[in-house]
Amino acid sequence: MSLQIFELQLLCALALDLLLGDPRWFPHPVRIIGWFCVRFEAFFRRFSPNKRLAGAATVLAVLAITLTLVAVLFQIAAFISPLLVAGLAVFLLYTSVAARDLIRHSREVFAALQQEGDAGLQAGRQAVGMIVGRDTAALDRAGVIRACVETVAENMVDGVAAPLFYGVLGAIGAPYLAMNPVVLAAFCAMGYKAVNTMDSMFGYKNERYLAFGWAAARLDDAVNFIPARLSGLLLVVASFLLGLDGKNSLRIFLRDRLCHASPNSGHSEAAVAGALRVQLGGASVYFGQTVAKPTMGDRSRELVATDILVTNRLMLVGSALVLMFLLLLRRITLCW
Repeated sequence: MSLQIFELQLLCALALDLLLGDPRWFPHPVRIIGWFCVRFEAFFRRFSPNKRLAGAATVLAVLAITLTLVAVLFQIAAFISPLLVAGLAVFLLYTSVAARDLIRHSREVFAALQQEGDAGLQAGRQAVGMIVGRDTAALDRAGVIRACVETVAENMVDGVAAPLFYGVLGAIGAPYLAMNPVVLAAFCAMGYKAVNTMDSMFGYKNERYLAFGWAAARLDDAVNFIPARLSGLLLVVASFLLGLDGKNSLRIFLRDRLCHASPNSGHSEAAVAGALRVQLGGASVYFGQTVAKPTMGDRSRELVATDILVTNRLMLVGSALVLMFLLLLRRITLCW
């Protein structure tokens, strides 16, 4: 079966991510969304003393401005050339995915841990501190590895699976709206990134954001509900394909996937914990306070640095399976 134009465009976007990642010098759309988050937060906090109301208004404003700007960009591109429209859509899809950055940052943690003694531990703490929200100063070597593995497993959902899910979902709906599939795919993917960015900025359970960030956190929970469960299931399949303990991955996924404060984060983490035969979760320190979390998986062995690399492979194969499933789903809908 030959590839369709949308499928080729989506593969081009993914290839760009794997080749280029997120260049730090480039004004990434997520950084622009973050800029609007800061400005609207300040505005609505002054406008309303009710923190939940101010937070909800900020969510609506950021989502509206993001989608409006994307629509305006497509309108401007349409006046110039249809090729520019397609190119812009591929670019936006590329920026919505973050597989390369997940690999790069986690490999930096692995490389830091290759140094001997305290120097390696300090370097590992610093490297993992760039990608996690918890305090890393007191982590031991196993704690650094655990934080990195958990981050890769969890962020497979919002960094890869969910943008693909909403992008392909947009492409499925495009014929019914008489729209170009890749354009609607990019529009939906950027809408998702706006929601996810707001959660990453406002979704903290501290005094400043507990009430204000409630709307952002609940909306992020809702949009990640299906992608998280799909990711967990396909990570189990990936563990079989990679020769890991697939049976244990399925067992731990079914047993521990809801053992997390987030309704979504535990699915992919539980599948990875089972595949590696390690224990994830447990107590972590945030903003100087120890937060007790349930554990996922059985402590059959201690975590080692190479588990970071294995988790990366799991994430890539699992992501490829998510893509294949979604494109197959689109093919089926086109046949109806």
